[in-house]
Formats: sequence, C-alpha cells, structure tokens
Amino acid sequence: MKKYHHVGIPSDTAHPGETYLEEFKMYCTDHKSNPFGIQWMRFEADCPLPELVKTVPHVAFEVDDLERALSGHEILIEPNSPSDGVVVAFVVCDGAPVEFLEFFR
Repeated sequence: MKKYHHVGIPSDTAHPGETYLEEFKMYCTDHKSNPFGIQWMRFEADCPLPELVKTVPHVAFEVDDLERALSGHEILIEPNSPSDGVVVAFVVCDGAPVEFLEFFR
C-alpha cells in the first residue's frame, strides 16, 4: 500500500526552518510545516545525491514494505536510514524520481 507523504522540490533559495543534512550536503524544510506536504530542498555543490534528485521534483509515498515497493523499479538511491525509525529509497518512474519511506514504530 502506498500513501502520499510529501513532494520534494529542489530550490536554489534558502527557506525558513531549513535543516542541514551533513551526510547528504543538503538543506531541507519539514514537509509538515505546510498543509500540502511540500519539502523544499537546497543542495551544496558537492552533494553526493544523483543529479535527477537535485534537479527534478519528487513525490514521496509511505509504504508498508519497502522491499516489495522497490521490486521491478530502477533504483536511483539504495535503501538507507537518514534518521531513526525510517528507511528510504528512490526509484525512477517515467524519468522522474519517486521516494518510498518505510517507518518502524
């Protein structure tokens, strides 16, 4: 089952409330700070993430089983845990990045 979680939009502009993610050399806002789940993302020049994620908006879905959600898709970013209790991965769908998140509560 997939449930809408947020949309991530790359930006060159700083936004209020940004958090710095040192591992990824990027800044992002909290998608819960607005009613539509918009997450602004700003990247440092040496950010290691794929160019597709840094230049094209992505949609993110919460899934019950990350491994099953990834099955049959081109994996853009392998599963990883950017914070406690969540594992995320990105795939490519019709040339656009899509993020899946599995939460462990």
